[in-house]
Amino acid sequence: MEVARIRSEDIIDKDVLVGEEKIGKVKGVIIDPVEWELTHLEVKLTSKADSTNRLAISALRKGKACCTEKGVIIKVSKKQLNIYLRPL
Repeated sequence: MEVARIRSEDIIDKDVLVGEEKIGKVKGVIIDPVEWELTHLEVKLTSKADSTNRLAISALRKGKACCTEKGVIIKVSKKQLNIYLRPL
């Protein structure tokens, strides 16, 4: 059985969605240099004067469920986003 992979090209410039609401666009990925794990996405928010923030990977749905044709889906509510977002 082949394991599905998500490449950075699959998510860069994708919309970031909470439910059906667009909150930003993926601009990059952040990798932990010690563990070699993807830890955050760089997201340019549509509000807050177009600021760019780090979004913790734990806010996303697991596996391929996070990335759809519509964009990158966040599993937490909009009210919980402040826990997962940090300014760059």
